[in-house]
Amino acid sequence: MKQFLSFVRKEFYHVFRDKKTLLLLFGMPIAQILLFGFALTNEIKNSNIVICDYAKDVASQELTAKIEASNYFEIEKSLPNHRQIEKAFQSGKIKLAIIFPTNFGNDLWHGGKAQVQIIADASDPNTATTLTSYATQIIRDYEMSIRKTNAHNLQISAITRMIYNPELKGTTNFVPGVMALVLMLICVLMTSASIVREKENGTMEILLVSPFSPLLAVTAKAVPYFILSLVNLTVILLLSVFLLDMPIKGSILLLFFESSILILTALSLGLLISNSTNSQQAAMLISLMGLLLPVMIFTGFMFPLENMPRPLQLFSNLVPSKWYYIIVKNVMIKGLGLRSVWKETLILMGMATFLLILSIKKFKTRLS
Repeated sequence: MKQFLSFVRKEFYHVFRDKKTLLLLFGMPIAQILLFGFALTNEIKNSNIVICDYAKDVASQELTAKIEASNYFEIEKSLPNHRQIEKAFQSGKIKLAIIFPTNFGNDLWHGGKAQVQIIADASDPNTATTLTSYATQIIRDYEMSIRKTNAHNLQISAITRMIYNPELKGTTNFVPGVMALVLMLICVLMTSASIVREKENGTMEILLVSPFSPLLAVTAKAVPYFILSLVNLTVILLLSVFLLDMPIKGSILLLFFESSILILTALSLGLLISNSTNSQQAAMLISLMGLLLPVMIFTGFMFPLENMPRPLQLFSNLVPSKWYYIIVKNVMIKGLGLRSVWKETLILMGMATFLLILSIKKFKTRLS
């Protein structure tokens, strides 16, 4: 028994001396429970909306105040004209727009019936449906409250309109998310494993002492995965158009250009991981465990980022697939051009440049 306890104690010593094992044992569960606890929720809160109030009477202002007081909406601004709503949706900052007609209060108090229009960005059909339900419920609550103080049976009709995806097809949200997920994970995983395989087989030293530049040798190994990733992208787009009936409204060339930037970013990250590890097992573990959850959670296609606490929203800005997902939705679904996604494009290019420079410097440091 004493010998058994000695072996147990020895194993504890091994565990506590290995920082990577401690990170897997305690770091991963803590990170997962925090991420899933804050991110996995069906509620959508603090969504930015715009109000277009042509009436500007007591009824419209009361209903606007009731909408603003809820936890579901944040009024981004009030628009003087409904023609500006399309531009507000194209900016990607708002999810919903509410329009009050000119005679809203007069129709309600004197005619007994009034209408209000709700316009939602249905490029994410689940979010659009949920937000319109929230807005409709707030209108119903206001309707019930004024009925208590009025003898007449007053009624407010909410007319909903879904733009970009009036049929509420799930593919408009699913396809861009899968594109971001596949390109990000596959590129990082394959590149990191490929470089480390050379180290394990002992052939990396042969490449480094050859007349061929070491940097070019490493870059050459990433080129096939760049081309294969573009083939993957082409297959996804063909399946989306011909099998899932999802039209591409924007420029295909722009879509491939933006995808190339994400692929370059992912390949650079894979090179960085490969230069920081000495085994394929470690590289694949870091690639899968370290990227799978952040890409799935912080890209925005599975869980709305608005639900998350502010620190997690800020952290999501570090995930390249988030910016790519925004770009793809704007190009494929809304039909927008480079002028509308230039900010996201610059951010993605900055990430690609930073990771590429960092991976090269890390490579040189390890070989010096």
